[in-house]
Formats: sequence, C-alpha cells, structure tokens
Amino acid sequence: MEKMLIINAHPKVEAAASVSLQVLQHFVEAYTKWNPAGIIEQVDLYRDHIPAIDYRVLEAWSKKGRGEPLNEEEQQITDRMSVILRQFKDARKYVIAMPLHNFNVPSKLKDYIDNILIARETFRYTENGSEGLLTDGRSLLVIQASDAIYTNNDWYTEVEYSHKYLKSMFNFMGIMDDQIIRAQGNAILDPGEILEKAFQEAETAAKALAMAEISNKEPIQSGLTE
Repeated sequence: MEKMLIINAHPKVEAAASVSLQVLQHFVEAYTKWNPAGIIEQVDLYRDHIPAIDYRVLEAWSKKGRGEPLNEEEQQITDRMSVILRQFKDARKYVIAMPLHNFNVPSKLKDYIDNILIARETFRYTENGSEGLLTDGRSLLVIQASDAIYTNNDWYTEVEYSHKYLKSMFNFMGIMDDQIIRAQGNAILDPGEILEKAFQEAETAAKALAMAEISNKEPIQSGLTE
C-alpha cells in the first residue's frame, strides 16, 4: 500500500477553530472512507523536532565532508534530519495543511523543506542542471487557509508566495502532480460558506487519491491554473 504523509504546519497543532485543520480533518475522514486500508502518517511541525539550518548543522555538514567525527549534539541533529528525510521518501502522497503567514509558508515548514531538499536524495546535480529524483508518480495536496483572497488576479495573487514556493520545490524534486485547496477570505466572507466549499474540494481530492491507489493508477491531474 502507498503511504500518505500528512504535514501539519499549523503552529496551534490541534486547534479546533483552525480552518486549515478543519479542512484537513474532513479530508482525512473522506479519504479513510474511500480507502479504509490506506496507510497514513502525520508529522506535526510545531510539536515534533524539526532542525533548522543553523551553525550546528553547517558545522556538522562541514565535518562530514572532511571525514571528521561529529560531537554528540551534532550527531543527534543529523540523525534526526535523516529520520525526517527517510519518512518523507517512504511516502508517495503528501498533504500539507497550513495557514498563510504574511503571504508565505509558516517558518517551520521552511525548516522542514530544508530537511528534505537534499542533494543525491531528492534531487541531483548534473551537467545540464538539477534533476528531481522523486519521479515515480508522487502527488502533493496543499490545504491553505487565509484571511484574504488570492485568486482575483490582483496584487494578492502576485504575492501568494506560499503556493509558488511549495509548487516549485516539489516540482524540483520531481513531484509534478500538485493541487491546492484554498479556504480563503476568512476575514471578509461567511465562514460557513468558506468551509462548505473547502470541504467539497477536500472530498473530491480525497476520493481521487483513494481511487487512484485502489485501482493502482496515477492520481488524477488537478488542472491547476495559476
């Protein structure tokens, strides 16, 4: 069975009032209904230890490059980064749930990406440029909540860096099947209508992913327009 990895990037890990987490919960329930035998793992970025690239990580990498032994702290950090990377690579379907923070991803999600964007593991350098190594039909679903609306082809559309960043990084690793559910306009629209629309999109995405696994076919392409 293919494993689904849920990446919870909400700082309030279990906030019942969180729009993105409500949509995530609805998605999981729908996916489990259609694929009860499906394997789901979850990483909570603001609860689990996600190392940031700081002076300790850089020093550990430098030592490893020189073939020098690491101290205990450096070894613990690099071991944890290896666990994060292995969990990511072992999955084939990725679901990210997050609020939009100042037009971009939450900071811990950036740290997480730094743990999985590793040369010779998820991409490689070649004479013709970088190539993604995860080209075996994986998929990404992003569930994003925001106060403003980012699909009116206006200034907000231009500065929705979160979606551009995640799409680019996953494409860079070779994951080309991506889609996004936007629970947007929470500061100005009716909350019930926002959730109803997002729930419908979540159910559609959940069924498509579940049926793709059951029938052993590739996930349905989303036909996203930017």
